[in-house]
Amino acid sequence: MIRTDDIQILLTYGDIALASSLIVIVLIVSWRLRLKLTKTLLIAAIRTVVQLSFIGLILAWIFAREQWYEVLLILTIMTLIAGIAAKNRVKRTYKGLFTDTLIAVGTSAVLVTIIAIGLILRVEPWYTPQFVIPILGLILGNSLTAISLTSNQLVESFHEQQGRIEMMLSLSAYPFEAVHEQIRAAIVNGMTPTLNSMLVVGIVSLPGMMTGQILAGADPTQAVRYQIVTMFLICVSSTLGCTISALLIYRRFFNRRKQFILPQ
Repeated sequence: MIRTDDIQILLTYGDIALASSLIVIVLIVSWRLRLKLTKTLLIAAIRTVVQLSFIGLILAWIFAREQWYEVLLILTIMTLIAGIAAKNRVKRTYKGLFTDTLIAVGTSAVLVTIIAIGLILRVEPWYTPQFVIPILGLILGNSLTAISLTSNQLVESFHEQQGRIEMMLSLSAYPFEAVHEQIRAAIVNGMTPTLNSMLVVGIVSLPGMMTGQILAGADPTQAVRYQIVTMFLICVSSTLGCTISALLIYRRFFNRRKQFILPQ
């Protein structure tokens, strides 16, 4: 390690290699307990290094240029990948699922990022990459998890409880009444990781963003303020994403005659 001053420590490639070697412990545990995770762990470890190194080079290039169209292209690609990732986590798919997840992820994350950049942080110009890219990435990462949990549970429950839903419709229930409990449970499931994180933050865990700022030598009080802001941004984005996703899925499972259907 190279000490630059009394606070900041710069990591060398040797430090990263030392940290990477810790994966051996996980591999030994996997081997001894026959978890059959060796291949997955190796692929995950390699992808972590390659993906983060690659994005580091891209970000350094983008930060140096500060061109709005290049920043917009990066933001668009990030949103598309988040939509694909959310779609791939839903076990039982249907035609139009990618469109639904992309709309849910994109609408919630972009709207909250605009509020963060324009109203809270008041970044000028808006496309300043060191602000807009990390903020959107942070929101996307949490939103896609919440949306995929909501989507997966809601689609599964619609299939498993088809008879119950059709019975309620036969008893004159409105379509939304017939599936309200499934929608409510799915949104709660999607919001659970975010709510759990908010309940224990600062007591049990120190979030990555705050930890990173403190390790980089930032004022802890400022790091805490940034973390509070991002926690609320994540909460709002996740709530919007889960709600939009649930409503889009709800529309897919009812036709124009308000009949319950299972889309293929």
